[in-house]
Amino acid sequence: MCERTGLPASRVYGVATFYEQFHLEPRGRHLIRCCRGTACHVKGSKNIAGAIERALGVSEGGTTEDRRFTFETVACLGTCFLAPVIMVDADYYGTVAPGKVKRILDRYE
Repeated sequence: MCERTGLPASRVYGVATFYEQFHLEPRGRHLIRCCRGTACHVKGSKNIAGAIERALGVSEGGTTEDRRFTFETVACLGTCFLAPVIMVDADYYGTVAPGKVKRILDRYE
């Protein structure tokens, strides 16, 4: 990339690591986002995130070995009335309980 653009590697790396849309590691086919906004936090999103981590065997920010899922937490999904909320790809799931996580993820197998 640096040869093509004439930019130093440090500049390219700086841009790639600054913007959240760029990733240096491969991502999963399905992206799971767990909201950690105030409403979701109050209603137990930490427990939901823990259930996702256990179901996938990866921590927040990780991708499963088969690259089926990438899991991340986000500041807000803008659906506070559904708290706690997770999003898989473009699908929203509201009033999620830890016991529902596995059934939700099984839909994406």
